[in-house]
Amino acid sequence: MPGTEAPVGAQQWVPSQPHSIDELKQAASGCRGCELHEDATQTVFGRGAPHARVVFVGEQPGDVEDQKGLPFVGPAGRLLRDAVDDAGIDPADLYITNAVKHFRFELRGKRRIHQTPGPAHITACRPWLVAEFALLQPQLVVLLGATAAKALLGPSFRVTKSRGRLMPWPGSAEHPEDFPVAEIQALATIHPSAVLRADNRDIAYQGLVDDLKVAAGAIAA
Repeated sequence: MPGTEAPVGAQQWVPSQPHSIDELKQAASGCRGCELHEDATQTVFGRGAPHARVVFVGEQPGDVEDQKGLPFVGPAGRLLRDAVDDAGIDPADLYITNAVKHFRFELRGKRRIHQTPGPAHITACRPWLVAEFALLQPQLVVLLGATAAKALLGPSFRVTKSRGRLMPWPGSAEHPEDFPVAEIQALATIHPSAVLRADNRDIAYQGLVDDLKVAAGAIAA
């Protein structure tokens, strides 16, 4: 099980002047910035277009992602791809990553049960997000779920109150100085896994698609 020592943070593993996402990914494979690397199978870094106009940020890799080493390749990822298509967003414009790059879980028998990353894990992993944004220089970031939204906007942000709205970012973050990147737009919505858990999945899915249509309109403008 993960230890309780305060994370040292990822900054020392981030290249000082990276030239590509592949370079960042290779460096991240050796990251020991928090204790989550001890039990996770591997680092799961972002992937997508090298000059993506839209970056999707989720919470953390799940069990399937941890095993395959790629973000959003499980059931939630398949649903997200459908929603992106229905919203009219070109996949060639996308890059997708997570606020935390290692799978946090609790072992119950042979099953690995998802555990939400804590604030310390999010802070420890932030340098990777900053490096990704600095390289990609997108026009828009879409925050998938509460953890991603709080990671980039602050702990007081509530997706249920502010989803589907365009906001300046990092200007709207609680601590903009944590993200020394160019000002772009942000939009928060629910995580696709929340759609899978919803009592009325059709309504939840349509809400996700409607939010993503706002994102599509923002990059088309």
